[in-house]
Amino acid sequence: MKKQEYAIVDIETTGGNASGSRITEIAIIIHDGENVIDRYETLVNPEKEIPISIFALTGINNEMVANAPIFDDISDKVLEMLTDRIFVAHNVNFDYSFVRHQLEQAGFKWTARKLCTVRAARKIRPGFASYSLGKLCNSLDIPLENQHRAGGDAAATAILFSRLLEWDDEGHIEQMIKNTSQDQRLPPNLPPEDFNNLPEKPGVYYFYNEVKKVIYVGKAINLKKRVASHFSGHKINPQRQHFLRDIYSISFEVCGNELMALLLECTEIKHLWPTYNRALKRFEPKFGLYQYEARNGYKYLAIGKLNKFQSCIEHFSSIHEATNILRSLAEQFEIDYRFCKYSRPEEGEIFQNNDIKDLPGVSLHNEQVDNAIDFLLNNRPTFAIIEKGRTAQERSCIWIENGHFYGMGYIPTDVAITDPSEVKNYATPYKSNQYIVQLIFAYAEKNPRKVFFNKQFLK
Repeated sequence: MKKQEYAIVDIETTGGNASGSRITEIAIIIHDGENVIDRYETLVNPEKEIPISIFALTGINNEMVANAPIFDDISDKVLEMLTDRIFVAHNVNFDYSFVRHQLEQAGFKWTARKLCTVRAARKIRPGFASYSLGKLCNSLDIPLENQHRAGGDAAATAILFSRLLEWDDEGHIEQMIKNTSQDQRLPPNLPPEDFNNLPEKPGVYYFYNEVKKVIYVGKAINLKKRVASHFSGHKINPQRQHFLRDIYSISFEVCGNELMALLLECTEIKHLWPTYNRALKRFEPKFGLYQYEARNGYKYLAIGKLNKFQSCIEHFSSIHEATNILRSLAEQFEIDYRFCKYSRPEEGEIFQNNDIKDLPGVSLHNEQVDNAIDFLLNNRPTFAIIEKGRTAQERSCIWIENGHFYGMGYIPTDVAITDPSEVKNYATPYKSNQYIVQLIFAYAEKNPRKVFFNKQFLK
């Protein structure tokens, strides 16, 4: 049987992602598991400018690569050296994504099993403060010459790989290179136990960076399956590459059902504002309903953009939603449309209506405005949603009070709820926002049997 061989690869590039950058230098060292048996190294003309910041890091400039071969010219050689070999690199996904992408652009469909020496070193020699190539080589007394050049880094990685093979008494590398191994897909800095500990239940998961800061929050019906989906595929956009490289640990919180997971995800994103969460940020409230009083004593209702220095009666995520509410209030409480403004006045501006005839009486009009505001604040539906819990010994509960999300929690199954308002005692308070309220109301409309204490809402 032919001995398993490894292609130890290092590249230098014009930037940090395969989709928008190109290889400027590549080194490939072939290792048979005992010795180095072949080497290949060349500069590569990237056919684009090398940024000053990259030159400062690598020392490779435009003049150096001007007469070098383009990648298409060396693609046959690169493919030959990589075929039927394990692709090995320090932070392997970076090098692999570039090489795979540029081989594909040259007309070759190529994939390989991968081995990350960052992950392997963490398993075989745990406990170091840093597993960057430079610091790891310094800790292990591995010579590293011409750092940040493909040949120098590949040579150091080859020595590191040889040492890891020698120290690997528990067979970690053999397990890592199997097609079915999770090491083929997990980010380089993520401990396997963090992934293994994920349950196949609904909940919320948190990705942390190197300094234990939350960088992403997500919800799932099946936590393990959802997290695994982040690491599958071969997307080469810069956001995904940076995202995977930044994941150092995972934690999670099991929820009773998908709705609770979604609500917890929304509140956590609002609270933590993680770097890589973008989708839910667009639902931040942008408009508010305000009340103003003119010099002649008439009260106005007006819609305007939120201002952190002014409190509003209610906030909304869109101008359309705010306009519908104002029109509905005006119709329900018979407020003269002339006292409903669809843009907030500039600071210092005061409404005047001395030139308008047939105004309603001030007292009656102001009472109608007050009644509308009171209805908006105090007469919206109050209800509970009761669902299955995380275990058979509990039920989940969500409490809506006066149209706002109050909180959620869990009720032991041996507790009898005689008054629906008792649900509030088991709900942990959370901050409400318009998007969360919309989610809950939509769920309640679709699942009326799970809604309690809300006759008005169910009509």
